[in-house]
Amino acid sequence: MLEVANLQVNYGAAPALWDVSIRVDRGELVCVVGPNGAGKSTLINVIAGLHRAKGGRLAFEGQDITQLASHRFCAAGIAIVPEGRRLFTGMTVQDNLELGSYLPQAKAHRAASMQQVLALFPALEQKLPMPAGSLSGGQQQMVAIGRALMSRPKLLLLDEPSLGLAPTVVLDMFKAIREINATGTSVLLVEQNVAMAMEIARRAYVMEEGRIVADGLASDLVNRPEIQKAYLGLEA
Repeated sequence: MLEVANLQVNYGAAPALWDVSIRVDRGELVCVVGPNGAGKSTLINVIAGLHRAKGGRLAFEGQDITQLASHRFCAAGIAIVPEGRRLFTGMTVQDNLELGSYLPQAKAHRAASMQQVLALFPALEQKLPMPAGSLSGGQQQMVAIGRALMSRPKLLLLDEPSLGLAPTVVLDMFKAIREINATGTSVLLVEQNVAMAMEIARRAYVMEEGRIVADGLASDLVNRPEIQKAYLGLEA
């Protein structure tokens, strides 16, 4: 479904990603993990069309989208839940959600999509008329994910969805991500919570300093001594 080949990205003159190649197959849940500053958010922002690549190739469903206009990525079937949620806090929860179904093909299914989002996040049903900024951090993250789902994406990009959330809320969030993937939506998850990300992902990529340093089945990677030591605080 998604193929990223030899991606190179700069911020001004400073290189941010070097020769990064990853893939997400149809129906897969893939995670990208690594420390702060590894380039994870840069990678996912390029895949979402929010930042241009200097070199390399992006392909989605067999089509080269490297030079696709940013506003066309959503229409192609890619949706992002950005780090920090970026809700319109003064608008109601319902208005925030409905903004996700702005494009005609999504707007035609708005009512059904709304019901699907509320089934996934029942806590939001009573919050629909409330300002999004009045919700807890976990509930705001639900709105951010719900807004992306309202576009009916084929590929959902999640940038640090557990950031700043209480541990019990994190468990619920990862359960919801697993349920989204189970419905057939492909998911690319960027996450610092390595243990949780590896638990729900099928495959994983490890990034350091703008490069992919390891990849494979998540169940295999999480048992490698160097991964356990560097990211899980465990000694072999």
